[in-house]
Amino acid sequence: MNTDPIADYLTRIRNASSAGLKTVSIPASNTKRAITQILFDQGYITNYKFEEDTKQGIITIALKYNPSTRVPAITKIQRASRPGLRKYSGSKEIPSVMNGLGIAVVSTSKGVITDKEAKKLNVGGEVLCYVY
Repeated sequence: MNTDPIADYLTRIRNASSAGLKTVSIPASNTKRAITQILFDQGYITNYKFEEDTKQGIITIALKYNPSTRVPAITKIQRASRPGLRKYSGSKEIPSVMNGLGIAVVSTSKGVITDKEAKKLNVGGEVLCYVY
């Protein structure tokens, strides 16, 4: 039994990119789907596909690399809030990742959004992870 599915999701992406894999398959959930959509919109992954074959579903993610150097687009993906220690931030206190070069994924009342969108909408919430 996995007690932290978001950490498992991030670890699978981290391990696949460090191993140089083209794709990674992850069990789906609504939060993972939202995070995947954000990673795609921000340009950290090439493509993704939601498969509804099983009861839970599977997310297949195509990882993005620099074509000449084979360096992954995601250099670091890190869990911020965890089940043992939740990390909440108000709209004014949402952290900036690498002075705006990275993103923080925040779960708010408006849905799962990036730190920049949360500041623009003036909403706070649980900081799920940092990506850069």
